[in-house]
Amino acid sequence: MSDAIAAEAVSAAPQRARLGLLGWSSLVIAACVLAPILAVVGNIFRGSGSAWAHLASTVLPGYVGNTILLVVMVAAGVVSIGVLSAWLVTAYRFPGHRQLEWALILPLAMPAYVMAYAYTDWLQFTGPVQTWLRDLLGWKAGDYWFPEIRSLYGAAAMFAFALYPYVYLLARSAFLEQSRTAIEAGRLLGYSAWGSFWRVALPLARPAVAAGTALALMETLADFGVVSYFAVQTFTTGIYRAWLSLGDVVAAAQLSACLLGFVLIVLVLERMQRGGARFAGPRKPTPPYALRGWHAAVAFVLCAAPIIFGFMLPGGVLLHLAVTDPDARIGTRLYGLIANSATLSGVTAGVAVLVAVLLAYAGRLSKSVTVQGANRLAALGYAMPGAVLAVGILVPLGKLDNVMADWIFQQFGIKTGLLLTGSGIALVYACLVRYLAVAFQTAEAGLARVTPSMDDAARSLGLSPARTLVRVHVPMVWGSLLTAALLVFVDVMKELPMTFAMRPFNFDTLAVEAYNLTKDERLAEAAIPSLVIVAIGLVPLIVLSRQIARSRRLLR
Repeated sequence: MSDAIAAEAVSAAPQRARLGLLGWSSLVIAACVLAPILAVVGNIFRGSGSAWAHLASTVLPGYVGNTILLVVMVAAGVVSIGVLSAWLVTAYRFPGHRQLEWALILPLAMPAYVMAYAYTDWLQFTGPVQTWLRDLLGWKAGDYWFPEIRSLYGAAAMFAFALYPYVYLLARSAFLEQSRTAIEAGRLLGYSAWGSFWRVALPLARPAVAAGTALALMETLADFGVVSYFAVQTFTTGIYRAWLSLGDVVAAAQLSACLLGFVLIVLVLERMQRGGARFAGPRKPTPPYALRGWHAAVAFVLCAAPIIFGFMLPGGVLLHLAVTDPDARIGTRLYGLIANSATLSGVTAGVAVLVAVLLAYAGRLSKSVTVQGANRLAALGYAMPGAVLAVGILVPLGKLDNVMADWIFQQFGIKTGLLLTGSGIALVYACLVRYLAVAFQTAEAGLARVTPSMDDAARSLGLSPARTLVRVHVPMVWGSLLTAALLVFVDVMKELPMTFAMRPFNFDTLAVEAYNLTKDERLAEAAIPSLVIVAIGLVPLIVLSRQIARSRRLLR
């Protein structure tokens, strides 16, 4: 028995040694990502006094109902728009389809809260639409009914137009990879073009559609700008109300745990929809069908409408406000906001890429289940709403600050105040936890394209793993790392919930400035920072559109 135990210990020793410095780094990073999540979940079991009881008896049912309705409506919107447009530009040819193919991703550059500001100015009582109707028909206030944009239904429409590209991109990729054999089999069974779509193409693309819908719904649950500006009571607005208005961080954490439950439900439903589906076949795309006449016109209108309502119209409204309204001015404050946003985004992007490379390289070198599991856990932060992460970081960080301040005062008689809470370090940490997955997935995909023989060649030349990474891998995947940095930079630039709650004193970003101005109904002044956010968001989309065009050429 003792010999067997000794042999088991000897065999386990290499496994532990295999972790190495990079492996242990993966474990530490995974722990840092999980810490705010565990801090939120841990508050479920704490008493919160009268605030939670008040919320539960008054507004909590409304939070649950509004959140469910919002999720259902957004899911229906992104699926219908994303799948239909992806199928039309993939399976058919009509005038303008080449331009529409890449233009359909443009709404990703328009944050939903920026779109909400533009549509409010366009559709409100004093806006151009209702003013034109009253002038044309001679109506006065109270003579007619007009849909209220600042409502739950308006919020769902904003999210649908802003987030459908998630479904479009994944569905289009799935349609491109479908074999001609499957579609032709549907035709042999007597299905029409649309019958083949409903009975063959769409079921085959179901995993991709479910994944894109899950991404859109997680962004919806994480939103603060749209629901707050439209006065829609969801869990996100409830978290900030309990935290900032009622001053009860425990109740805010408990609401955050409820919101986290909604995210988990979305992920579980996505996994159930995907199931064990695996589809394989010869990669021979179906030749597109040419449309003419009114069929081509209908296809063009259906694909152009999401671009018009999701990008061109709100962008045009903001541009018109910025050019014509005297309140929209470019001053020194705007340059300071751009500098703050660029600094936060740049630092976070740089740290995220560095950490992502370490994680991906650790996974490449070590086949340890522990390291692989730690890498998967480190990517969980992207599924967490910004409000949840803000609460999960600030609550324990505030306690740590108090302990440190008390100790320093007792030892040295110095009152330091809060050292970490409300600092740039805490904000960068929150953004890193949220968007590390974006950099990690890109870096991991880049390293996967480097053949293992390159590692063997470097080792034969006497290079250590660290020097192999620096001198061999990084130069070879430099393009992927730049892409990862760019994606994280743009995501942080648009981030509102975490920057609004955790920004240091007198450190506003473009997103926070736009939100504060629109909250005060100063839409014209909010137009310029909003346009800057959109312009920066266009950069990765230009890169992505080139990749779409390249992939189409390769498949011909």
